[in-house]
Amino acid sequence: MRVLFAGTPEVAVPSLTLLAQAGGDIDVVGVLTRPDAPQGRGRKLAPSPVKQAAQQLGIPVLDMNPHDEGFLDALAGFHADAAAVVAYGNILKKAVLDALPKGWYNLHFSLLPQWRGAAPVQRAIWSGDTVTGVTVFRITEGMDEGPILAQSTTDIEPHETSGQLFGRLSQDGAHLLCSAMQLVAEGRAMLMPQQEGAFEVAAKIHPDDAHIRFDVPAFAADRQIRACTPEPGAWCVVHASADDAQGVKLHVDEARPAEGDVASDPRLAGLRPGQLVADKKHVWVGTSTAALELRRVKPQGKKSMNAADWARGARLEEGAYCD
Repeated sequence: MRVLFAGTPEVAVPSLTLLAQAGGDIDVVGVLTRPDAPQGRGRKLAPSPVKQAAQQLGIPVLDMNPHDEGFLDALAGFHADAAAVVAYGNILKKAVLDALPKGWYNLHFSLLPQWRGAAPVQRAIWSGDTVTGVTVFRITEGMDEGPILAQSTTDIEPHETSGQLFGRLSQDGAHLLCSAMQLVAEGRAMLMPQQEGAFEVAAKIHPDDAHIRFDVPAFAADRQIRACTPEPGAWCVVHASADDAQGVKLHVDEARPAEGDVASDPRLAGLRPGQLVADKKHVWVGTSTAALELRRVKPQGKKSMNAADWARGARLEEGAYCD
């Protein structure tokens, strides 16, 4: 079966690599990805991670927008039977979906129908889910509503960030997608309609959403930080003293609610939400319940560092706080 692969970011690369190496009934004849986009401080045009991987694998690349004139003709040039899609990033219209006789199959990073939408991994962590997984479904015109071909589950680790979970799911999903496309090639694909009901939608997380709230329980602030790490990056504004009205922006890369003997430390008793306390080895911030320990932070213009090292340089005074 001639397969077109459609994808863009790094999480899609394991699936492309595995499909390209599958052999047998699977022949990846082309890759569809976004056009080169500005990257970095210099804003120079750079290819997507999937395009780079395709070039290394020697697979032809189509980086046109599917809404562009001439796209269907370019697509037809691959003579593909089916498509495997992972985080491609563009909505495919009916004419495009109908162009491949055996259909388009998407790898989605949740257990559909839960968490349809743009940020399923982040939203699962933010909501406190303990189990998630990956789903392969046939793409239809509705958002993530197509019939399911395959699923697999995994536990979400207690301190796992969305970046770490994405890494695991990208590997699990690559194997699931490869097996699913093999079923399509052999004509043995059994599609099951998605369960009906009211399920959470995984809305995209914007930078403003990643502004850390400290007027919530410690576990809720911890979930927000883990969900927004590494993208778009959880952040707050640090005021080095009670009189510092302006403050400076600080990204928080790792934090953890105080537990056990640490939680009973007298220095943490009565910390107000957002209030900062630091010593030579630790930095804590108050929430509406227990203290939250900041472990790794990234000041503006600098690399990620140990939070205690940052605090020494920040010269925090009594009354320092985050908001």
